[in-house]
Amino acid sequence: MINIPLPKILLTISKELIKRDAKMILVGGCVRDSFLEIGIKDYDIEVYGLGTLEALEEILQSFGKVKLVGKSFGILKFVYEGREYDFAFPRTEEKIGKGHRGFSVCVDGFLEFKKASKRRDFTINAIGYDVCTKSILDPFGGKEDLEKKILRHIDDDTFVEDPLRVYRGIQFCARFELKMDKSTKHLCQKMIENALLEELPKERVFEEIKKLLLKADKPSIGWRLLKEMGGFKYFPSLEKLSDELFQKSMHRVDMMASLVKDFDEKEALILMLSILSLDLESKWVKEFIFSLTNDLTILKSVERIVSNFSDIDKLSDAEDIDAFVRVLSTKVIIKRLIYIAKALKHPNTLLLESTAKKLNILEKAPIPLIGGKDLLKMGYKPSKKFKVIIDRVYNLQLLGKIQTKDEAFLYLTEFMKDNEVE
Repeated sequence: MINIPLPKILLTISKELIKRDAKMILVGGCVRDSFLEIGIKDYDIEVYGLGTLEALEEILQSFGKVKLVGKSFGILKFVYEGREYDFAFPRTEEKIGKGHRGFSVCVDGFLEFKKASKRRDFTINAIGYDVCTKSILDPFGGKEDLEKKILRHIDDDTFVEDPLRVYRGIQFCARFELKMDKSTKHLCQKMIENALLEELPKERVFEEIKKLLLKADKPSIGWRLLKEMGGFKYFPSLEKLSDELFQKSMHRVDMMASLVKDFDEKEALILMLSILSLDLESKWVKEFIFSLTNDLTILKSVERIVSNFSDIDKLSDAEDIDAFVRVLSTKVIIKRLIYIAKALKHPNTLLLESTAKKLNILEKAPIPLIGGKDLLKMGYKPSKKFKVIIDRVYNLQLLGKIQTKDEAFLYLTEFMKDNEVE
Protein backbone atom coordinates (compact mmCIF):
# COMPACT_ATOMS: atom_id res chain seq x y z
CA MET A 1 0.00 0.00 0.00
CA ILE A 2 1.21 3.51 -0.84
CA ASN A 3 -0.12 6.84 0.33
CA ILE A 4 0.02 9.60 -2.28
CA PRO A 5 -0.60 12.99 -0.65
CA LEU A 6 -3.71 14.69 -2.04
CA PRO A 7 -5.12 18.22 -1.83
CA LYS A 8 -8.04 18.33 0.64
CA ILE A 9 -10.53 19.17 -2.11
CA LEU A 10 -9.78 15.88 -3.89
CA LEU A 11 -10.33 13.93 -0.68
CA THR A 12 -13.63 15.74 -0.23
CA ILE A 13 -14.74 14.90 -3.77
CA SER A 14 -13.60 11.30 -3.28
CA LYS A 15 -15.88 10.95 -0.24
CA GLU A 16 -18.81 12.31 -2.25
CA LEU A 17 -18.14 9.81 -5.03
CA ILE A 18 -18.01 6.92 -2.55
CA LYS A 19 -21.48 7.89 -1.35
CA ARG A 20 -22.65 7.28 -4.91
CA ASP A 21 -20.86 3.93 -5.25
CA ALA A 22 -18.22 5.51 -7.46
CA LYS A 23 -14.50 5.95 -6.95
CA MET A 24 -11.58 8.16 -7.91
CA ILE A 25 -8.39 6.74 -9.41
CA LEU A 26 -5.30 8.85 -9.96
CA VAL A 27 -3.65 8.10 -13.29
CA GLY A 28 -0.71 9.08 -15.47
CA GLY A 29 2.18 11.28 -14.48
CA CYS A 30 1.17 12.00 -10.90
CA VAL A 31 1.33 8.29 -9.99
CA ARG A 32 4.54 7.74 -11.95
CA ASP A 33 6.19 10.77 -10.37
CA SER A 34 5.26 9.66 -6.86
CA PHE A 35 7.25 6.45 -7.42
CA LEU A 36 10.13 8.49 -8.80
CA GLU A 37 9.88 10.75 -5.72
CA ILE A 38 9.31 13.78 -7.92
CA GLY A 39 7.02 16.52 -6.66
CA ILE A 40 3.51 16.20 -8.11
CA LYS A 41 2.39 19.30 -10.01
CA ASP A 42 -0.71 18.06 -11.81
CA TYR A 43 -3.34 15.56 -10.76
CA ASP A 44 -5.17 13.55 -13.43
CA ILE A 45 -8.21 11.69 -12.14
CA GLU A 46 -10.40 9.01 -13.68
CA VAL A 47 -13.82 8.40 -12.13
CA TYR A 48 -15.28 4.90 -12.17
CA GLY A 49 -18.84 3.92 -11.30
CA LEU A 50 -20.89 6.89 -12.54
CA GLY A 51 -23.38 6.42 -15.34
CA THR A 52 -23.01 9.80 -17.06
CA LEU A 53 -20.49 12.60 -17.39
CA GLU A 54 -23.30 14.99 -16.42
CA ALA A 55 -23.49 13.29 -13.02
CA LEU A 56 -19.78 13.98 -12.49
CA GLU A 57 -20.23 17.54 -13.72
CA GLU A 58 -22.99 18.09 -11.16
CA ILE A 59 -20.80 16.81 -8.31
CA LEU A 60 -17.84 18.95 -9.30
CA GLN A 61 -19.95 22.08 -9.71
CA SER A 62 -21.03 21.80 -6.09
CA PHE A 63 -17.38 22.32 -5.05
CA GLY A 64 -15.95 24.65 -7.68
CA LYS A 65 -15.97 25.77 -11.29
CA VAL A 66 -16.14 23.31 -14.19
CA LYS A 67 -14.80 23.95 -17.70
CA LEU A 68 -16.29 21.85 -20.48
CA VAL A 69 -13.34 22.15 -22.85
CA GLY A 70 -12.72 18.40 -23.27
CA LYS A 71 -16.23 17.11 -22.65
CA SER A 72 -16.44 15.32 -26.00
CA PHE A 73 -13.44 13.23 -24.87
CA GLY A 74 -15.00 12.53 -21.48
CA ILE A 75 -12.85 15.14 -19.73
CA LEU A 76 -13.89 17.90 -17.34
CA LYS A 77 -11.51 20.56 -16.07
CA PHE A 78 -12.26 21.38 -12.45
CA VAL A 79 -10.98 24.66 -11.00
CA TYR A 80 -10.68 25.17 -7.25
CA GLU A 81 -8.85 28.06 -5.54
CA GLY A 82 -6.99 28.87 -8.74
CA ARG A 83 -5.77 25.34 -9.35
CA GLU A 84 -6.97 23.16 -12.22
CA TYR A 85 -7.57 19.41 -12.08
CA ASP A 86 -8.45 17.07 -14.96
CA PHE A 87 -11.35 14.72 -14.21
CA ALA A 88 -12.16 12.11 -16.84
CA PHE A 89 -14.28 9.09 -17.47
CA PRO A 90 -12.44 5.91 -18.52
CA ARG A 91 -12.52 5.53 -22.28
CA THR A 92 -11.35 3.57 -25.28
CA GLU A 93 -10.07 5.13 -28.49
CA GLU A 94 -10.02 3.93 -32.08
CA LYS A 95 -7.95 5.57 -34.80
CA ILE A 96 -10.20 6.64 -37.69
CA GLY A 97 -8.23 9.45 -39.30
CA LYS A 98 -4.95 11.36 -39.32
CA GLY A 99 -3.76 13.58 -36.51
CA HIS A 100 -4.37 13.61 -32.77
CA ARG A 101 -8.02 14.44 -33.35
CA GLY A 102 -8.58 11.52 -35.68
CA PHE A 103 -9.92 9.20 -32.98
CA SER A 104 -13.31 7.76 -32.24
CA VAL A 105 -13.75 7.97 -28.47
CA CYS A 106 -16.01 5.69 -26.44
CA VAL A 107 -16.60 6.95 -22.89
CA ASP A 108 -17.75 4.39 -20.34
CA GLY A 109 -17.92 5.04 -16.60
CA PHE A 110 -18.05 1.29 -15.90
CA LEU A 111 -15.10 0.27 -18.07
CA GLU A 112 -12.53 -2.05 -16.50
CA PHE A 113 -9.35 -0.20 -15.44
CA LYS A 114 -7.05 -2.49 -17.44
CA LYS A 115 -9.07 -2.01 -20.61
CA ALA A 116 -9.14 1.77 -20.14
CA SER A 117 -5.38 1.84 -19.49
CA LYS A 118 -4.56 -0.05 -22.67
CA ARG A 119 -4.93 3.17 -24.70
CA ARG A 120 -1.99 4.74 -22.84
CA ASP A 121 1.49 4.89 -24.33
CA PHE A 122 3.94 3.38 -21.83
CA THR A 123 3.59 1.03 -18.88
CA ILE A 124 4.98 3.65 -16.49
CA ASN A 125 2.08 5.93 -17.44
CA ALA A 126 -0.58 3.24 -16.99
CA ILE A 127 -0.27 2.86 -13.22
CA GLY A 128 -3.34 3.83 -11.21
CA TYR A 129 -3.85 4.78 -7.57
CA ASP A 130 -7.18 3.98 -5.94
CA VAL A 131 -7.78 6.91 -3.59
CA CYS A 132 -10.33 5.02 -1.48
CA THR A 133 -8.28 1.87 -0.81
CA LYS A 134 -4.87 3.58 -1.17
CA SER A 135 -3.84 0.73 -3.45
CA ILE A 136 -1.88 0.58 -6.70
CA LEU A 137 -3.44 -0.69 -9.92
CA ASP A 138 -0.71 -1.86 -12.26
CA PRO A 139 -2.07 -4.11 -15.03
CA PHE A 140 0.98 -3.80 -17.30
CA GLY A 141 3.91 -3.92 -14.86
CA GLY A 142 4.78 -0.24 -14.92
CA LYS A 143 6.12 -0.20 -11.36
CA GLU A 144 8.59 -2.97 -12.15
CA ASP A 145 9.68 -1.16 -15.32
CA LEU A 146 10.34 1.97 -13.27
CA GLU A 147 12.43 -0.04 -10.83
CA LYS A 148 14.41 -1.56 -13.71
CA LYS A 149 14.72 1.89 -15.41
CA ILE A 150 13.02 0.62 -18.58
CA LEU A 151 10.61 2.43 -20.90
CA ARG A 152 8.25 -0.08 -22.50
CA HIS A 153 5.15 0.46 -24.59
CA ILE A 154 1.87 -1.27 -23.77
CA ASP A 155 0.41 -2.45 -27.06
CA ASP A 156 1.77 -2.44 -30.63
CA ASP A 157 -1.54 -1.58 -32.27
CA THR A 158 -2.57 1.28 -29.98
CA PHE A 159 0.94 2.71 -29.70
CA VAL A 160 1.35 3.43 -33.41
CA GLU A 161 -1.98 5.24 -33.52
CA ASP A 162 -0.31 8.38 -32.17
CA PRO A 163 3.16 8.94 -33.73
CA LEU A 164 3.87 11.67 -31.16
CA ARG A 165 4.68 8.81 -28.80
CA VAL A 166 8.10 8.49 -30.44
CA TYR A 167 8.98 11.99 -29.20
CA ARG A 168 7.33 11.31 -25.86
CA GLY A 169 9.52 8.24 -25.59
CA ILE A 170 12.79 10.09 -26.12
CA GLN A 171 11.92 12.82 -23.63
CA PHE A 172 10.85 10.28 -20.99
CA CYS A 173 14.12 8.38 -21.47
CA ALA A 174 16.07 11.60 -21.03
CA ARG A 175 14.07 13.04 -18.12
CA PHE A 176 14.01 9.86 -16.06
CA GLU A 177 17.23 8.35 -17.47
CA LEU A 178 15.48 5.21 -18.69
CA LYS A 179 16.59 2.70 -21.28
CA MET A 180 14.09 2.11 -24.05
CA ASP A 181 12.96 -1.50 -24.30
CA LYS A 182 14.24 -3.24 -27.46
CA SER A 183 10.76 -3.98 -28.78
CA THR A 184 9.67 -0.39 -28.15
CA LYS A 185 12.75 0.98 -29.88
CA HIS A 186 12.18 -1.32 -32.84
CA LEU A 187 8.55 -0.20 -33.09
CA CYS A 188 9.59 3.48 -32.99
CA GLN A 189 12.15 2.85 -35.73
CA LYS A 190 9.45 1.25 -37.88
CA MET A 191 7.16 4.23 -37.32
CA ILE A 192 9.95 6.57 -38.44
CA GLU A 193 10.80 4.41 -41.46
CA ASN A 194 7.13 4.30 -42.47
CA ALA A 195 6.94 8.12 -42.31
CA LEU A 196 4.18 8.05 -39.67
CA LEU A 197 5.70 11.05 -37.89
CA GLU A 198 5.13 13.25 -40.93
CA GLU A 199 1.48 13.71 -39.99
CA LEU A 200 2.46 15.48 -36.76
CA PRO A 201 2.04 19.27 -36.60
CA LYS A 202 5.26 20.83 -35.44
CA GLU A 203 3.48 22.54 -32.55
CA ARG A 204 2.90 19.13 -30.95
CA VAL A 205 6.46 18.02 -31.66
CA PHE A 206 7.82 21.24 -30.17
CA GLU A 207 5.96 20.64 -26.90
CA GLU A 208 7.80 17.33 -26.49
CA ILE A 209 11.15 18.81 -27.54
CA LYS A 210 10.66 21.57 -24.95
CA LYS A 211 10.17 18.94 -22.25
CA LEU A 212 13.31 17.18 -23.46
CA LEU A 213 15.36 20.38 -23.37
CA LEU A 214 13.94 21.94 -20.21
CA LYS A 215 13.08 19.02 -17.93
CA ALA A 216 15.94 16.59 -18.50
CA ASP A 217 19.28 16.80 -16.71
CA LYS A 218 20.81 15.13 -19.74
CA PRO A 219 18.86 16.04 -22.90
CA SER A 220 21.61 14.32 -24.90
CA ILE A 221 20.06 10.96 -23.97
CA GLY A 222 16.95 11.82 -25.96
CA TRP A 223 18.78 13.36 -28.93
CA ARG A 224 21.13 10.38 -29.21
CA LEU A 225 18.20 7.97 -29.05
CA LEU A 226 16.32 9.87 -31.76
CA LYS A 227 19.42 9.85 -33.98
CA GLU A 228 19.90 6.09 -33.44
CA MET A 229 16.31 5.44 -34.47
CA GLY A 230 16.66 7.46 -37.67
CA GLY A 231 14.60 10.39 -36.38
CA PHE A 232 17.09 13.01 -37.54
CA LYS A 233 15.50 12.77 -40.98
CA TYR A 234 13.04 15.26 -39.46
CA PHE A 235 15.93 17.50 -38.37
CA PRO A 236 18.21 17.52 -41.45
CA SER A 237 20.17 20.47 -40.07
CA LEU A 238 21.38 18.35 -37.14
CA GLU A 239 21.93 15.38 -39.42
CA LYS A 240 24.54 17.42 -41.31
CA LEU A 241 26.79 17.60 -38.23
CA SER A 242 29.84 15.36 -38.33
CA ASP A 243 29.99 12.72 -35.60
CA GLU A 244 32.67 14.73 -33.79
CA LEU A 245 30.59 17.93 -33.83
CA PHE A 246 27.48 16.01 -32.80
CA GLN A 247 29.25 14.54 -29.77
CA LYS A 248 30.52 18.00 -28.80
CA SER A 249 27.02 19.40 -29.21
CA MET A 250 25.59 16.71 -26.91
CA HIS A 251 28.15 17.47 -24.22
CA ARG A 252 27.35 21.18 -24.48
CA VAL A 253 23.58 20.72 -24.35
CA ASP A 254 23.93 18.77 -21.08
CA MET A 255 26.14 21.50 -19.65
CA MET A 256 23.63 24.16 -20.64
CA ALA A 257 20.77 22.16 -19.11
CA SER A 258 22.51 22.41 -15.73
CA LEU A 259 22.89 26.19 -16.10
CA VAL A 260 19.30 27.15 -17.02
CA LYS A 261 17.32 25.10 -14.47
CA ASP A 262 15.84 28.17 -12.76
CA PHE A 263 15.49 30.35 -15.85
CA ASP A 264 12.27 31.65 -17.37
CA GLU A 265 11.04 29.02 -19.85
CA LYS A 266 11.51 31.07 -23.01
CA GLU A 267 14.95 32.32 -21.99
CA ALA A 268 16.05 28.78 -21.15
CA LEU A 269 14.68 27.55 -24.46
CA ILE A 270 16.55 30.21 -26.44
CA LEU A 271 19.82 29.21 -24.79
CA MET A 272 19.23 25.48 -25.24
CA LEU A 273 18.36 25.88 -28.92
CA SER A 274 21.35 28.19 -29.39
CA ILE A 275 23.79 25.68 -27.96
CA LEU A 276 22.37 23.04 -30.31
CA SER A 277 22.70 25.44 -33.26
CA LEU A 278 26.20 26.69 -32.49
CA ASP A 279 27.99 24.53 -35.07
CA LEU A 280 25.39 24.93 -37.80
CA GLU A 281 25.81 27.17 -40.83
CA SER A 282 23.56 30.23 -40.66
CA LYS A 283 21.09 28.88 -43.24
CA TRP A 284 20.79 25.63 -41.28
CA VAL A 285 20.12 27.50 -38.03
CA LYS A 286 16.99 28.99 -39.56
CA GLU A 287 15.92 25.63 -40.95
CA PHE A 288 16.42 23.94 -37.57
CA ILE A 289 14.39 26.51 -35.62
CA PHE A 290 11.61 26.58 -38.22
CA SER A 291 11.40 22.78 -38.10
CA LEU A 292 10.22 23.29 -34.52
CA THR A 293 8.46 26.64 -34.28
CA ASN A 294 7.39 29.72 -36.22
CA ASP A 295 8.23 31.95 -33.25
CA LEU A 296 10.31 34.73 -34.82
CA THR A 297 11.49 35.99 -31.43
CA ILE A 298 13.14 32.63 -30.77
CA LEU A 299 14.60 32.48 -34.29
CA LYS A 300 16.08 36.00 -34.19
CA SER A 301 17.46 35.49 -30.69
CA VAL A 302 19.15 32.22 -31.63
CA GLU A 303 20.53 33.70 -34.87
CA ARG A 304 22.05 36.65 -32.99
CA ILE A 305 23.72 34.38 -30.45
CA VAL A 306 25.14 32.00 -33.05
CA SER A 307 26.35 34.70 -35.45
CA ASN A 308 28.05 36.79 -32.75
CA PHE A 309 29.45 34.12 -30.46
CA SER A 310 32.80 33.93 -32.28
CA ASP A 311 33.45 37.55 -31.24
CA ILE A 312 34.27 36.27 -27.75
CA ASP A 313 37.43 34.75 -29.24
CA LYS A 314 38.64 38.27 -30.09
CA LEU A 315 37.85 39.82 -26.72
CA SER A 316 41.16 39.36 -24.92
CA ASP A 317 43.06 40.81 -27.91
CA ALA A 318 40.86 43.90 -28.28
CA GLU A 319 42.64 47.28 -27.94
CA ASP A 320 39.76 48.66 -25.89
CA ILE A 321 37.86 45.85 -24.16
CA ASP A 322 35.15 48.15 -22.81
CA ALA A 323 34.42 49.55 -26.27
CA PHE A 324 34.47 46.07 -27.77
CA VAL A 325 31.86 44.80 -25.30
CA ARG A 326 29.69 47.90 -25.69
CA VAL A 327 29.54 47.43 -29.46
CA LEU A 328 28.86 43.72 -29.01
CA SER A 329 25.94 44.51 -26.70
CA THR A 330 24.16 46.28 -29.58
CA LYS A 331 24.16 43.04 -31.57
CA VAL A 332 23.23 40.46 -28.93
CA ILE A 333 22.28 40.25 -25.26
CA ILE A 334 25.62 39.80 -23.49
CA LYS A 335 24.17 37.69 -20.67
CA ARG A 336 23.14 35.08 -23.23
CA LEU A 337 26.64 34.95 -24.71
CA ILE A 338 28.05 34.53 -21.21
CA TYR A 339 25.92 31.45 -20.55
CA ILE A 340 26.86 29.92 -23.89
CA ALA A 341 30.51 30.62 -23.02
CA LYS A 342 30.05 28.99 -19.60
CA ALA A 343 28.65 25.86 -21.20
CA LEU A 344 31.71 25.72 -23.46
CA LYS A 345 34.10 26.72 -20.65
CA HIS A 346 35.45 29.45 -22.92
CA PRO A 347 38.63 31.10 -21.55
CA ASN A 348 37.22 34.61 -22.07
CA THR A 349 34.02 33.98 -20.08
CA LEU A 350 35.07 35.76 -16.90
CA LEU A 351 36.51 38.72 -18.82
CA LEU A 352 33.25 39.17 -20.75
CA GLU A 353 31.12 38.84 -17.62
CA SER A 354 33.16 41.21 -15.46
CA THR A 355 33.32 43.84 -18.23
CA ALA A 356 29.59 43.70 -18.91
CA LYS A 357 28.79 43.96 -15.18
CA LYS A 358 31.10 46.94 -14.81
CA LEU A 359 29.45 48.70 -17.76
CA ASN A 360 25.94 47.61 -16.63
CA ILE A 361 25.14 46.11 -20.02
CA LEU A 362 24.51 42.46 -19.14
CA GLU A 363 20.95 42.49 -20.46
CA LYS A 364 20.78 45.51 -22.75
CA ALA A 365 22.99 47.86 -24.75
CA PRO A 366 23.87 51.33 -23.41
CA ILE A 367 21.02 53.82 -23.63
CA PRO A 368 21.86 56.55 -26.21
CA LEU A 369 22.85 59.82 -24.53
CA ILE A 370 20.95 61.91 -27.08
CA GLY A 371 17.90 61.45 -29.28
CA GLY A 372 15.69 63.33 -31.68
CA LYS A 373 14.03 65.34 -28.88
CA ASP A 374 17.43 66.67 -27.86
CA LEU A 375 18.09 67.92 -31.38
CA LEU A 376 14.70 69.63 -31.42
CA LYS A 377 15.50 71.32 -28.09
CA MET A 378 18.69 72.62 -29.67
CA GLY A 379 16.52 74.39 -32.24
CA TYR A 380 17.00 72.13 -35.21
CA LYS A 381 14.10 71.21 -37.48
CA PRO A 382 13.31 67.51 -38.13
CA SER A 383 15.52 66.23 -40.91
CA LYS A 384 16.61 63.00 -42.59
CA LYS A 385 20.04 63.78 -41.17
CA PHE A 386 18.76 63.34 -37.60
CA LYS A 387 19.34 59.59 -37.65
CA VAL A 388 22.83 59.96 -39.10
CA ILE A 389 23.73 62.49 -36.39
CA ILE A 390 22.22 60.40 -33.56
CA ASP A 391 23.97 57.26 -34.81
CA ARG A 392 27.27 59.12 -35.03
CA VAL A 393 27.05 60.29 -31.43
CA TYR A 394 25.95 56.84 -30.25
CA ASN A 395 28.90 55.23 -31.99
CA LEU A 396 31.27 57.61 -30.22
CA GLN A 397 29.47 56.77 -26.97
CA LEU A 398 30.02 53.06 -27.53
CA LEU A 399 33.70 53.67 -28.21
CA GLY A 400 33.95 55.59 -24.93
CA LYS A 401 34.87 58.89 -26.57
CA ILE A 402 31.66 60.51 -25.31
CA GLN A 403 30.62 59.53 -21.80
CA THR A 404 28.10 62.10 -20.58
CA LYS A 405 25.14 64.03 -21.95
CA ASP A 406 27.07 67.28 -21.56
CA GLU A 407 29.91 65.87 -23.66
CA ALA A 408 27.35 64.77 -26.25
CA PHE A 409 25.83 68.27 -26.46
CA LEU A 410 29.29 69.85 -26.69
CA TYR A 411 30.20 67.50 -29.53
CA LEU A 412 26.90 68.24 -31.29
CA THR A 413 27.42 72.00 -31.03
CA GLU A 414 30.82 71.71 -32.71
CA PHE A 415 29.56 69.18 -35.24
CA MET A 416 26.63 71.41 -36.27
CA LYS A 417 28.94 74.34 -36.90
CA ASP A 418 30.92 72.29 -39.39
CA ASN A 419 27.93 70.63 -41.07
CA GLU A 420 24.86 72.06 -42.72
CA VAL A 421 21.95 71.08 -40.51
CA GLU A 422 19.03 73.48 -40.32
